[in-house]
Amino acid sequence: MEGNDSYGEEEPGAEAWRRLSAYAYLSAPERLEHLAVMRVFCGTLLADLAVPDVLVKLRRSGGPGAALDAETLTARLEQLVRWGNLLRSTHAVRATTIAEYQRSRSRYQLSKLGERVQRDADEVLAGADAAREVSSELLALVDRGLGEIATLVAAPGGADPRQALERISTLFVQFAEFAESVRDFYAYLGQVLARYDLDGAEYQGFKELLLDYVEAITEEVSFRAPRIAAHLDAVWPHLPALLTRIDAHTSGIGALADGLPETRVQRSRGRDLADWEGLRDWFTDTGGHGHGSQVDQLRDATLRALQSLLANAKRMLRSASGEMSRRKDLLRLAAWFDTAEPEEAHDMGVAAFGLYGARHLGVAPDPDRPVPAYVSWWTGPVVDVPVALRERGSRAPRGRAAAAEDHAEQKHRLMERAREEAEARRAAADELRSASGRFDRVRLGAAAMRLLLELLTSALGNAQLHMDTGDFQIEGAQASDADLGIRLTAWRTPGRHTLLRSVDGDLTADDLTLAVESVSIPLGGGALVSDAGMVPAPVVGSGSAPAAGGALAPASGSVSAAAEEASA
Repeated sequence: MEGNDSYGEEEPGAEAWRRLSAYAYLSAPERLEHLAVMRVFCGTLLADLAVPDVLVKLRRSGGPGAALDAETLTARLEQLVRWGNLLRSTHAVRATTIAEYQRSRSRYQLSKLGERVQRDADEVLAGADAAREVSSELLALVDRGLGEIATLVAAPGGADPRQALERISTLFVQFAEFAESVRDFYAYLGQVLARYDLDGAEYQGFKELLLDYVEAITEEVSFRAPRIAAHLDAVWPHLPALLTRIDAHTSGIGALADGLPETRVQRSRGRDLADWEGLRDWFTDTGGHGHGSQVDQLRDATLRALQSLLANAKRMLRSASGEMSRRKDLLRLAAWFDTAEPEEAHDMGVAAFGLYGARHLGVAPDPDRPVPAYVSWWTGPVVDVPVALRERGSRAPRGRAAAAEDHAEQKHRLMERAREEAEARRAAADELRSASGRFDRVRLGAAAMRLLLELLTSALGNAQLHMDTGDFQIEGAQASDADLGIRLTAWRTPGRHTLLRSVDGDLTADDLTLAVESVSIPLGGGALVSDAGMVPAPVVGSGSAPAAGGALAPASGSVSAAAEEASA
């Protein structure tokens, strides 16, 4: 339950990055110095401190920040400003001397985000690993408070806004404290039950903890949850009108939301309908999130904790037969290794794990890489051991030789795939021939577009540039595929934009005109002869078009006129 401060996945990434940067000082190499500086600013309200003021407070408190000089402290403060934890103060500086002005002109104050992050960090450092007691008595107060609110809203004339606000604020403070204590306690419980090295005394203590304390919590929640759910059902129809009356009676800081739209306001818990929805989801399964209520999850967590306890009990029973955890023994051995000299460590490794020196098994080493006798097997070269020798201790081959694998089926599949690809390319070539001269009015298929781009790439690679009347021209921009019987010709047309449309997207070729024509299979000598009746169709625009023999000649006219002339 975090009030109405609803930002997260829907917030722009830049804002989320800015807020997360406020945590950077907790993982920086100078984290202890940054912590000391932030604690100075969090020690007073509306702190407006200059570098000399911070130095005095750091040296008075001692610790890692006491040894900082003014220059280093200034660098730390500026870094905290860049991370968003501090702000440069805008207060006027009053100084009687130039030296005093130079010392006091850089003043800093705490940002709201920086204060929140430092408060959370201090709370984590103070007791994050401690076992927190569950405030189960607050659940009874939540039950009572909801009953009083249900009585108020059912009274003639509705609830008094002032009395309703007092009970709602108290109710949500009590519920937030209870829910937070439950989360902390079960997180600690999961951390404890993950251990598999509990001895008899520890196991006895945790067994009593689970069987007594956890059972008491679960029973209290199971008893109060139906009563709280009934009170919520009674209050729910009256909530919108009740919250509206409370806002009209006491707007609080929420008035800033109307006067300053750019300012986000975090209202107190219980003033918005979303807070009540979170309260109801904790005790009842509304079906909106699909993972049950928190009460159901509490029962499941308790059941898993009891299962972990039984697993530890089984391990304790197996320990009587010697199947106990060796974690403590291994930790003791690791401490011996840590304090031992190198020679002693080798002796302990041999005694503990049986790691003796390397023994040669008759595998001849590489004659080109002789290894001296004093080289350790740990750093020496590796010798490949045959599988038969490694698994059976014998070099003799066993079994019969494997028959040659038949790849006929794979070859058949590959030939079928090649035939299908060839058919698709021929269909794409036919589509390009029919679309030549009207690319901007025809949407090509994916295969036809790929073939067109393939031919265009080859054509531009074969082209030659030359200067003509102060402008670049291209010659020989042609590419053909003899197997498909197709040829593409490109020439430069200043001001002409050729639009190539396809199902995968559109491509615009600036200052370029394209024409596709059919060619016959190469004759003897490699010459390509055009098929009769298949004349390249000009496109809209003016410029130079391909002439006989590959020369470029001017061409103009519309697509329709050129097509009629070609058919005639």
